[in-house]
Amino acid sequence: MYDKTNKTDTRVLSGESNKEANVLFLPREKGQGLVEYALILVLVAIVVIAILLLLGPIIGNIFSNIVNAI
Repeated sequence: MYDKTNKTDTRVLSGESNKEANVLFLPREKGQGLVEYALILVLVAIVVIAILLLLGPIIGNIFSNIVNAI
């Protein structure tokens, strides 16, 4: 049964195991996956920037030595 005042399904609240009742809460998590991927992307970008800041001068020296040797 659908309660219009609370906008909830009493079948889910009562613990009834029905596929239809379990699907009712899925649309509320619509953008959750996108946010999780965005957070992972931001964390990877921060790690890459930190690595480049730490290793950048070393890599630059290696390329300078290669160019000078040629």
